[in-house]
Amino acid sequence: MKKVLVLILAFVALFIIWGVSIYNGLVSKQETVETAVGNVQTAYQKRADLIPNLVATVKNYAEYEAETLTAVVEARAKATATTLDASNLTEENLKAFQAAQDAMSSALSRLLVTVEKYPDLKANQNYLDLQSQLESCENGIANARREFNEKARDYNTHLRRFPNNIIANMFGFEKKPYFEASEAAQEAPNVGDLFGK
Repeated sequence: MKKVLVLILAFVALFIIWGVSIYNGLVSKQETVETAVGNVQTAYQKRADLIPNLVATVKNYAEYEAETLTAVVEARAKATATTLDASNLTEENLKAFQAAQDAMSSALSRLLVTVEKYPDLKANQNYLDLQSQLESCENGIANARREFNEKARDYNTHLRRFPNNIIANMFGFEKKPYFEASEAAQEAPNVGDLFGK
């Protein structure tokens, strides 16, 4: 009888150790995803912080382009007002955040096309520095989004594997959404439209 009891206790202890191990693995991967969310937000914030300088520099040269500058400022305000909460990372929240950021990207693209009309501005060192920093920010955003998607994929895969899915369901771990390309990115831009031709 004692041997049976010892075997049952050993089995229960192994089951608890196994469950704790899986739970801790899920927590670690979830924290990695949340860190990646923070990195994405930091990359977008860096871009948002550069925009007032870019707008001020362009404004000095492009007094007649108020509509484009206003669109950039408004898009920045919307983009900085829409944030991601790593603890409430739903597909809807991610899409709203991404839509606000895509609107800012679109406004910046229009601004950079508008700058083509001002040769003096294109040669201005302040503008060139800002443009270089903005390009660096865009690359940083792309890298942060790619890293987030990799971490989310790793977490989601770990979450769905058997027997991890049992522990995940018991403790309410949920699948994380991915950043996706905007619908506008699916179509090649008409270069003639960009330059008013």
